[in-house]
Amino acid sequence: MSAAVATPKSSTKKSATAPKASFSKEQYLWWYENMQLQRKFEEKAGQLYGQQKIKGFCHLYIGQEACSSGTASALRPSDKYITAYRDHGLPLALGTTANAIMAELFAKATGCSKGKGGSMHIFDKSVNFVGGHGIVGGQIPLGAGLAFAEKYLKTDNVAIAFMGDGAIRQGAIHEAFNMAMLWKLPVIFVVENNGYAMGTSVERTSNVTELYKIGSGFDMPSFPVNGMNVEDVHNAVAEAAERARSGGGPTFLEFRTYRYKGHSMSDPAKYRSKEELESYKKQDPIEQVRDILLEKSYATEADLEAIDDKIKAIVAESVTFAEESPYPTIDEVYKDIYVEENYPYIVE
Repeated sequence: MSAAVATPKSSTKKSATAPKASFSKEQYLWWYENMQLQRKFEEKAGQLYGQQKIKGFCHLYIGQEACSSGTASALRPSDKYITAYRDHGLPLALGTTANAIMAELFAKATGCSKGKGGSMHIFDKSVNFVGGHGIVGGQIPLGAGLAFAEKYLKTDNVAIAFMGDGAIRQGAIHEAFNMAMLWKLPVIFVVENNGYAMGTSVERTSNVTELYKIGSGFDMPSFPVNGMNVEDVHNAVAEAAERARSGGGPTFLEFRTYRYKGHSMSDPAKYRSKEELESYKKQDPIEQVRDILLEKSYATEADLEAIDDKIKAIVAESVTFAEESPYPTIDEVYKDIYVEENYPYIVE
């Protein structure tokens, strides 16, 4: 059994910002509903995978919802987002419909990638989500490229590139960090450190276990963030975005988070103890927001129950939509491959 991942704790390394922002009732309600949608969607996806209605690879985001919701609330709709293949939660946070994602998991033509991408390749241009990517670490230089395009076009947008802790050991991160700092690109790099990559703890794969410190080799502003707390995520991303928009270049953030399920649906996660899992569930990001809503009298139990019922209905409807949608037709095989219509080198 691998070494247990450390419980998230406050770091003494703080970024130079104004005091923490205070958040409105509306913001907390949005976070609660947004994270709950991701949680219930993923729980249902896991059930459907077990019923073999969803096939192929499937990596659930359960436990990490504060990372996506805090990012979505901190950035602008015009900013660009890219991630790895644990990619259902972020587009849901940005506004992609549950119908479109569930249909994609079912490989249906009504899916957001027309049924051709499946779980690992969710894309939605309408919310500037530039996809989930299956090659480990492959999205990191692409994120830098997105930021380069925004700088070249002289927009005020930033790009944010998510990666897992397993991708930290890929060479692409060093190349991307170097060029991003050299050109002061408006990009935020985020490692969602859930401790185990595919199943081996950070302690067994890296001499540097405080992963944010990797950015220091490039003089990149780099900070640890409690990824189980949506307020902390929002504040860290908002600060990084302000730095990027003002010409200050990239930021590297380590979101210290935890996945409640295995790496994928085929992973029984026997490399960790039940006690460790339960210790993280006590820090559940959704329950934290729920407690604040009740403590501040922003919502009653009945109000939250109504939100939960609304979310359950949305997820149930997405399953019906996916089941009733058609599969792609055979003529879709050669579409969406080349920009040029009637590309002359396709042999059917």
